[in-house]
Amino acid sequence: MPHLSPITPHLILCPGEAQGQVLALSEPVSFWGGFDPNTGAILENGHPQQGLSLKGKFVLMERGKGSSGTPAGVTESIRIGSGPAGIILLEPDANIATGALVARQLYGLSCPVLVLTAAHFAAASRATTLIFREDRLVVEEAG
Repeated sequence: MPHLSPITPHLILCPGEAQGQVLALSEPVSFWGGFDPNTGAILENGHPQQGLSLKGKFVLMERGKGSSGTPAGVTESIRIGSGPAGIILLEPDANIATGALVARQLYGLSCPVLVLTAAHFAAASRATTLIFREDRLVVEEAG
């Protein structure tokens, strides 16, 4: 039976509701050039998780990577349904948050972007599934 633990995020950069399997990235990925917004696949050469898809996953990475093109990649992937269900960071990232906020405002689509403390980030990284609603993150761990 799975064990459920609720977490209150340190910061909510983009609100919303989401549920998805955890994909904990060992390195950040660029949403502009290192990621295919049409398929959700990580394209970045040499990335440890190159070829994996972010589609529908709760993606965990310590920080964002990239620059002003990032919001466009995030927004487009959310718009067409190939983006992450949610994104969890250790460090706030304005570009990732902007992309998710634009998708929320223009298309009414939800991809919460959260910042967790190091201890909560580690716990979420070990989870199988994450659920975010009503400003609470529920961590589901295999029993």
